[in-house]
Amino acid sequence: MPIQVKNLTHIYSEGMPYQTVALEDISFEIDDGSFVGIIGHTGSGKSTLIQHLNGLLKPKSGSIIVDGVDITDPSVSLRDIRKTIGLVFQYPEYQLFEETVEKDVAFGPQNLGLPEEVVSERVKEALELVGLSYEKIGKRSPFDLSGGQKRRVAIAGVIAMKPKVLILDEPTAGLDPKAHKDILRLIRNVQREEKITIILVSHNMGDIAALSEKVLVMHKGRLVMEGTPREVFSRAEQLMSIGLQLPPALQFTEALRQRGIELSGMPLTIDEVEREIAAWIGKKEI
Repeated sequence: MPIQVKNLTHIYSEGMPYQTVALEDISFEIDDGSFVGIIGHTGSGKSTLIQHLNGLLKPKSGSIIVDGVDITDPSVSLRDIRKTIGLVFQYPEYQLFEETVEKDVAFGPQNLGLPEEVVSERVKEALELVGLSYEKIGKRSPFDLSGGQKRRVAIAGVIAMKPKVLILDEPTAGLDPKAHKDILRLIRNVQREEKITIILVSHNMGDIAALSEKVLVMHKGRLVMEGTPREVFSRAEQLMSIGLQLPPALQFTEALRQRGIELSGMPLTIDEVEREIAAWIGKKEI
């Protein structure tokens, strides 16, 4: 399901003393089945942008074409948009409300008017996709689970609606390192199994570098950069000038270079750094 955003502009409190241009003339494309990362300093417009992508916000001007349909058209059904584009907000576990995990995950599919047997099947599939056992936790209260498990349940509730595009806003925020890795693993698993488009908003440059095929960089409501992770993170000075850091792997590589250890290539992940260091040691031994 390809997405085209054309000349998107959004203004908060238009005509009021505190009028703010949150998005200004944003244009980009997202290929079907791709993994796109969105980065930017706090207040850059990331959250405003993604809320346009499933119709939660309407633009001042511009268009959003999803699979050939302009979702900014007033005649387009918001229900149909949200059936195909799922949005997981930051701290989604705060939106859990049902008495059991099963009922919480089933809420979305039931609102689509699906038969009960289909809803039940989707609940079990979604929980399995996020690494949780229906048999073990399906009848439990979601409020009895750990923080990482609650977040998985919340994500499962969106996945159970079978979206063709899944947008995640800071899905690892506030989690401990293990839960952080678990959430990233489930995101990879969901894309691999469901073959859907993933849009990830994150302040974690390491996650963006490791997962994304394309990166969009936002600054003060404008799209200031886009490209592959290597293209974007090669522009270190520009990124730092707008308050963004390089991925940890690149920071470590730069520290090595300052100590006279020149690695070839541009490693973006710790695994790539390990391979580069091994190659460098191998050359020294020859």
